[in-house]
Amino acid sequence: MNTKPRRGGRATAGRGPVLFCILISIFALAAVASDSLAQSATAMKKDYALIYGTVWGADNHPVAGIPIKIRRASDKKAKWELVSDSNGEFAQRVPVGTQDYVIQAEVKTRQGQPKPEVTAHIDNNERKDVGIHLTQDTLSPR
Repeated sequence: MNTKPRRGGRATAGRGPVLFCILISIFALAAVASDSLAQSATAMKKDYALIYGTVWGADNHPVAGIPIKIRRASDKKAKWELVSDSNGEFAQRVPVGTQDYVIQAEVKTRQGQPKPEVTAHIDNNERKDVGIHLTQDTLSPR
C-alpha cells in the first residue's frame, strides 16, 4: 500500500473528524452569541414608570425654565432635578412599583409659604401626568 501524500502535499486521512470539530465549534459559538444578545436586549428593555408634568403660570400659560425637584415621599432629599422645557414640560423615569413621589417647583416664595408642589402616586410601570400651578408671587426661579 502506498502511504505517500497526494499531489497537493497533504494526506487526506483524518480530515473528517477535524472538519466535524470545527463545525461543532462554530455552532456552539453561534448559540452562545445569540443567547447573550437576547439577554442584553432584555436588559435594555427594563420597565419604568414615567412622571410627566407641566408648570403653569398665574395666567394659565406654560412656564419655561423652572427648576423641578422630584423625591420619594418617604425621603427628605430630592433624587432627581430637572428644568421645565420651552413648553413648560418635564418628564422623569422612576422605578417600577407602588410609590408616592413629591414634585416641587424650586421658586422663591414669601417667608413661611410652602413651595408649589404636587404628589404623584405611581403603581407599576404607568405614566402619571401632573401639573404645578404657580402664583404671581412665585414666578421668579431661585
